[in-house]
Amino acid sequence: MLSRFIAYTILTCLCVSCRKSEEKTRPLTGTITESVYASGVIKGKNQYQVYSTVNGLVEKILVSEGDLVKKGTPVIQLVRRIAIMNAENAGLLAAYSSVSSNKERLHELENNISLARLKMENDASLLERQKNLWTQKIGTRFDYEQRELGYSNSLNAYESAKLRYAETLKQLRFQEQQSRKNLQIVQTSANDYIIKSERDGQVYDILKKAGEMVTPQTAVAIIGDADRFLIELQIDEFDIAKVKTGQKMVVNMDSYRGKIFEAKVTRIIPYMNERSKSFTIEAMFVKAPPTLYPNLTCEANIVISQKDKALTIPRDYLLDGGYVLLERDKKQKVSTGLMDYKRVEILSGLLGNENLIKPQ
Repeated sequence: MLSRFIAYTILTCLCVSCRKSEEKTRPLTGTITESVYASGVIKGKNQYQVYSTVNGLVEKILVSEGDLVKKGTPVIQLVRRIAIMNAENAGLLAAYSSVSSNKERLHELENNISLARLKMENDASLLERQKNLWTQKIGTRFDYEQRELGYSNSLNAYESAKLRYAETLKQLRFQEQQSRKNLQIVQTSANDYIIKSERDGQVYDILKKAGEMVTPQTAVAIIGDADRFLIELQIDEFDIAKVKTGQKMVVNMDSYRGKIFEAKVTRIIPYMNERSKSFTIEAMFVKAPPTLYPNLTCEANIVISQKDKALTIPRDYLLDGGYVLLERDKKQKVSTGLMDYKRVEILSGLLGNENLIKPQ
């Protein structure tokens, strides 16, 4: 009997202890906001990486980090001695191939045309005279035929002289155009050894030093707007369908601890990074912090929806399958609505005055 009494006493104490350890709560009515978490960095507006179009060694760094640049401002100069010599050689060839540089040659061909024309006119006159004599029965047929042959030869020589002049002029003009075009190509190639800014902005970073090798596959600098910045965020594929342009968000940064800033979604890039299973979105500050720099880290909560006077319970009181636990271990089916990281909205299934037991 004594052993049974002791066992019963211990069991009773354990039950009482379990009951006392149960956590309880009641539904509350208030505002609930559903949001999507995102992390990212600050980027300069129109920020881009500067690349070279040619291979080469860095000869000079022409700007410094923080410098303001205009479109076309030289940023880095590569070694280009051979390119300059090629450009000079192409310039000499272009000058030599121009029509104006071949005036003597053309003048000689023009003189040949004049001489051929004079001979043709003279042979024509002799032929006409011989023809008149022949009609008067003076002279022989052989003399007449010789005059005809002489005129025919001089006419052909005259036409050939004109053709040679036309062909030479055409060839010279083609060579002139070809050499000029080649000069433009070589000069452009030489200019490619000076890497320039593509737009107005500020130099954020120089990625190369003098003497280092540059290829078209490696960035040499980073440039962006001097005073306009955007927020680049990564969104999990699970949440991307909820995010729309124009949605508000609250942003916090380590560089401004304790402060929050409002921003809006401005762009959703419709391509998922297969490695991170995330999407990239962009946002703009409604009122930006006084000082910003590229690559500052930030976190954001994008407001998906908000509801006032909503009946809510803590999320850790919700069982799988949409149930809550009432007193005396009674399960109650509920319908849920909005949800944030702490609380969940109850659309139906509870009146608001029930005591809920926190699941163990």
